This record gives sequence, structure tokens and C-alpha cells, in this order.
Amino acid sequence: MSKDGLVIVYTGNGKGKTTAALGLAMRAIGYEHKVCMLQFIKGSWHYGEMDSSKKLEPNFELIAIGKGFVGILDDNSPREEHEKYAVEALRICKEKINSGNYNVVILDEVNYAINLGLIDVQEIIKLIKEKPSNLDLVLTGRDVKEEIIELADLVTEMKEIKHPFKSGIKAKKGIDF
Repeated sequence: MSKDGLVIVYTGNGKGKTTAALGLAMRAIGYEHKVCMLQFIKGSWHYGEMDSSKKLEPNFELIAIGKGFVGILDDNSPREEHEKYAVEALRICKEKINSGNYNVVILDEVNYAINLGLIDVQEIIKLIKEKPSNLDLVLTGRDVKEEIIELADLVTEMKEIKHPFKSGIKAKKGIDF
């Protein structure tokens, strides 16, 4: 592994943040790099990457930790339950980041967890500052905090211009989930 790990952020209101992180993972795996993706929010839903990720083992590990979307759609879980899962997610993140087993660690939807108050932004800042120098760390989710932008090497904002949902088209299996 090189000694120049980057901090990469995919943010914005447009679709494609998780997809961009998965694209980066595919590229890294092409070079036999080891990738771990930890998902903070999607835990209770089934979506395509849960199945496709198994086909990329042993170079790719997907861990869906969250209890699901917080306070929307079919969420009936108490806030404390979401907070418990977020604390566990953070513990697992620290373990994976410091294990020496990965070239890339992706914290998918971590910005949502921060903005929902499930995780303190200072915990993520500490993770970024203390990560191994050879590890590439990717963070996704809308509304990234300015403190994280300042620490990042690359920040890409996905901008929504048009979305099928606004035309009444529901989320599509294989495209949206």
C-alpha cells in the first residue's frame, strides 16, 4: 500500500453518492485492493449491493449497520434504537480503519448520521485525523459539515437537475436500490 491515503467525500442533493463510492471500490478491487464499506442508515432494507458485494469477496466487505431510515417512510423504531446502532457502527468503523486489512474504507451515509445527531461530527473528525496514512477513506451523504470538507482531499457534490420521482416514477430495482 502507498503512504498517501486520501479523504474523499461524495455529497450533495443529487443521486449517485453511494454509486460513486461503489465505482471507486470496483476500481480499487481491480488492483487487488481490499475495500470495506460500512453503511450507516440502510440496514433494514434490502438493496442490490447486498447481493452483488458477495460476488466481490474476499476483496470487498459490506457491513450494513444502521437500523434503517430515521423518522421517514416505514420507520417505527425509537430514536434510541437508531442511536444504539450508530454507536455500534462507529465502533466497527474504528476497528476496520485501524485493522490494517483494507486499502479503502467507505463510510456510506455517515453524513446523514451526523446531521441526524446520531454521531457527533467530532468523532468523525478524530477518525479522519487518526486514520492510517496509507488508507483511503471515503465518506458519503448529503450536507457534509464544513469541518470535514476542510480535512478532505477531494469533495464532489452531486447536484440534482432532474429526478424521475418528481414525475411520479418510483424507485427502480437495480438502479435506485
